[in-house]
Amino acid sequence: MSAHQATTSTPGERAQALLQVLKQKDLIPDGYIEHMTQLMAHQWSPENGARVVAKAWVDPQFRELLLKDGTAACAQFGYTGPQGEYIVALPDTPSVKNVIVCSLCSCTNWPVLGLPPEWYKGFEFRARLVREGRTVLRELGTELPADVIVKVWDTSAETRYLVLPVRPKGSESMDEEALRKLITKDVLIGVALPYVA
Repeated sequence: MSAHQATTSTPGERAQALLQVLKQKDLIPDGYIEHMTQLMAHQWSPENGARVVAKAWVDPQFRELLLKDGTAACAQFGYTGPQGEYIVALPDTPSVKNVIVCSLCSCTNWPVLGLPPEWYKGFEFRARLVREGRTVLRELGTELPADVIVKVWDTSAETRYLVLPVRPKGSESMDEEALRKLITKDVLIGVALPYVA
């Protein structure tokens, strides 16, 4: 293969070549890639996080557990595994808005939030959110009162976050299933607020 051919291969072709080498060297167990693909496509979802948050909104005991040991609370639903260790729930209050970022790469709490959106992985978002959180939130459509403090939390290998937003006004009569529909991936990351349409 010439140097020109090597530089014109697609990312998919390079990934396949790397996969073949790793398999030949017995560095990837049989079925591992298929298992991870299954998790990403069918099990890791922000709907899981919506279920956790809605439960915390209606069940004070579960909320207490979520705030004390987020990993154990999420495990009650079976939301465990890679990137789902060391879960910490960040409770919003009327005076504090929490936002998650991974300033080094794009780590998130996969089992509960799903895979990170493209903008979350972008260098500009990661760098600016840490420096000017309120401005970035405004640009994403979330306008906060001036007296609300924006707290930015940097995800790491030892801590995976989940934002527990304030239950929105107008949702008092909604059941748990209806509440889930108010909670999106952006709400779980903290860049959006839940609201009743």
